[in-house]
Amino acid sequence: MRTSVLVVGGGPVGLATAMELDHHGVASVVVEPRQQVSHLRPRAKTTSARTMELFRRWGLAGTVRERAPLHIGWSKDIVFCTTVTGREVTRLTGTLGLALDGSDLAAEPGQQVAQPIVEQAMRDALGRPGSHATLLLGQRAVAFDERDGTVLVTLEDADGATSTVEADYVVGADGPRSAVRTAMGAVYEGSSLPRPNISITFECAELGDLIPHGNAVQYWVLDPAAPGLVGRLDLDGTWWAIATYKPDEQEDDTEVDATALVHRLLGRELPIKVIATDPWRARTLIADRFRGGRLFIAGDAAHQNPPWGGHGYNTGIGDAINLGWKLAAVVNGWAPPELLDSYEAERRPVAQRFVAAAAENGRSGPAVLAAAAGLIGGKATDEAAAAVIREAKRTEFHSDGLVFGLGYSGYADVQTTNGSDYIPVAAAGNRLPHTWLPTGQSLFDRLGPELTLIGPAWHAAAFARHAERHGIPLAVLDDPSLGLDAFFSERLVLVRPDQHIAWIGGPVPDAEAGRILDRAIRGEWRQQP
Repeated sequence: MRTSVLVVGGGPVGLATAMELDHHGVASVVVEPRQQVSHLRPRAKTTSARTMELFRRWGLAGTVRERAPLHIGWSKDIVFCTTVTGREVTRLTGTLGLALDGSDLAAEPGQQVAQPIVEQAMRDALGRPGSHATLLLGQRAVAFDERDGTVLVTLEDADGATSTVEADYVVGADGPRSAVRTAMGAVYEGSSLPRPNISITFECAELGDLIPHGNAVQYWVLDPAAPGLVGRLDLDGTWWAIATYKPDEQEDDTEVDATALVHRLLGRELPIKVIATDPWRARTLIADRFRGGRLFIAGDAAHQNPPWGGHGYNTGIGDAINLGWKLAAVVNGWAPPELLDSYEAERRPVAQRFVAAAAENGRSGPAVLAAAAGLIGGKATDEAAAAVIREAKRTEFHSDGLVFGLGYSGYADVQTTNGSDYIPVAAAGNRLPHTWLPTGQSLFDRLGPELTLIGPAWHAAAFARHAERHGIPLAVLDDPSLGLDAFFSERLVLVRPDQHIAWIGGPVPDAEAGRILDRAIRGEWRQQP
């Protein structure tokens, strides 16, 4: 078999890579050992507003929302309580980007949805007629041989039978034990947090009627002896729980009494059915490099984030889009191979920021538990404990600045990470500030699939001429009915396929327009004063 890109790993990041390649008309093969998507271990449950914006580009955002059991208006709250059926201490509202529906800040709000639902939606999309992707399920990649401008990849099925795929490029989205990362010779840098955790999926039909706090996407249990959190997977009695440590620091997970842990979190010994358990440790790890020749890594293969704040899976989706459009541009012949060098240069610093933010969110736990200990022990009032909790967890659940504000250049690297203080900044390297148009469309809906130049057509003519001569796909967006503000009427804004600004400036001569486009397709940044 021959393909442009072989994607190793069919989790959300691998599938997103194939989706992005398909979006640009590039063939890929996805190799994944699992024949079916398992719903036993839901893993990630927060799809950020930025990820939903990227899904919107593929026409997938609506499908994900339709399949999500918890619709966008169901709840936007995080509740902190003594137990799930006990006393509420405080709550945070408008969390996790769920309150951005209709906001000018984003084309899409966030969505609470279990990872397997997103995976299945992408599998279905890639399996439709006309897709450029091939899913090879029940197989794994076991060896890589880069030679003569291609990579020969040996695959092995469950019976040990082998076959070979030849690819121009290989993307490893194969998780923490990545075979691609090993083949590259890349290694993780960082550490694992010492405290073990265990995730539990369980059924309890009557729990919903017994919760006195109303609907919430997460219930944080403030019991220092058995802390954790609980949330709904659907409205039919399926729940998830995380016990943030195992009793007596046990290393043998088979001895953990999952039912007892859930009962402690609930505050009542309700009849439950444990469906699955999943022990894990929070890890702050980043690979020392994201590329080796024609091999690339993304998602957990490149970085492992602690789960606090829900950034790990979303960071991986960002990797997939960044790498996917660049591979497509090179394969389709309108960008030089040097563009691929910008993948690690752009995404590794972003991964570092998200890993650091998640680790900081995790470090807020002791402050929360200390407040809870005083509360439960009668040494603090509810309001005093609530104030500590709100301050400790504010940036974890109100992180719009982090989600939208990380840039790829030195012009405006970080717009802000202070939650509601987020102010979009139009600068080279940053995500294009979003706005809703008088037509009801998102500005993002009017961007072309590849490069887009926003601004008056007579100012854009020099760029259009160079693009046509050199086969660079460039859409010019000049529509007075869009009602764009004065910023866009006075400037030209060159936007990449991933909705990040490549260049901002005014009218330029033909030669300079050519240089600007050529720099953009090599992943370089420029901005006029």
